[in-house]
Amino acid sequence: MTMFKEKTLHKFNTKEDTVKAIIWECRNHELGLKSQIAYVLATVEHETAGTFKPVKEAYWLDENWRKNNLRYYPYYGRGFVQLTWRENYQKYSKILGVDLVKNPDILLEPNVSLFILVHGFRHGTFTGAKIADYLNYSRKDYVNARRCINGTDKAREIANIAKKWEIKL
Repeated sequence: MTMFKEKTLHKFNTKEDTVKAIIWECRNHELGLKSQIAYVLATVEHETAGTFKPVKEAYWLDENWRKNNLRYYPYYGRGFVQLTWRENYQKYSKILGVDLVKNPDILLEPNVSLFILVHGFRHGTFTGAKIADYLNYSRKDYVNARRCINGTDKAREIANIAKKWEIKL
């Protein structure tokens, strides 16, 4: 059974369109707290270098560089959240009913990337940590929310971005 709703298509023409799509998708996955939405937006801002477009890891470098330098090649980071490792590509292939292992660049399709981003935060698919573990009605821990994605790498930087997003929301 696939959890991906192909009918759920958003516009991604502008940053504003993408932000609206992320907010909608968060609410659709029952991530409705401002702090949760702000953190998802902050993650996208960080992981895409502010482009709000699904990107390849080290997008400014070429494929040959990725092949020679990334130990998890060809399953390097792609998308809004930089999904990595074959195991994660396999997980989302099953969830989406799409073969991401055979064609990893499907992750660059914004609707696919958006689903993976929010689903992973909601269910703890990336690291086992869910966003609600850190951002809920009784706790607001933007720094440790990074554990949902990538340990504590850039945790304070992303926490500061999330605080700004929360004010905007």
